[in-house]
Amino acid sequence: MTKRNKIIYWIATVWLSLGMVSSGAVQIIKLKEEVDMMTHLGYPVYFLTVIGVWKMLGVVVVLLPRLPLVKEWAYAGFFLTMSGAVFSHMAAGDGAKEFFGPILLIVLTVVSWYFRPASRKLPAIN
Repeated sequence: MTKRNKIIYWIATVWLSLGMVSSGAVQIIKLKEEVDMMTHLGYPVYFLTVIGVWKMLGVVVVLLPRLPLVKEWAYAGFFLTMSGAVFSHMAAGDGAKEFFGPILLIVLTVVSWYFRPASRKLPAIN
């Protein structure tokens, strides 16, 4: 892995982790704005706890060394959660400003996944 790729990986991964931890924390504590948004989107409020806890666990897995199979699931979960957020906001008729956070986290997820070191990838199956 080149030094450039390692730097790209860590920058994307740190920003992805910060975004997931911060949004997961406000979901777990059920901040009023998050509850209002979830209600606006038509989801039950308990869904905030589910998403928040899984985001926190996903960050732990992505940051820890090893566990490549679980990392794949964490990245997939981040991608599905954030793409679901984008489509939910689109379905609710929200403006473009509501898409920025989820789209940024999708981009960071893909960049972190793509540039991850070989030690954090599943071994190739011949």
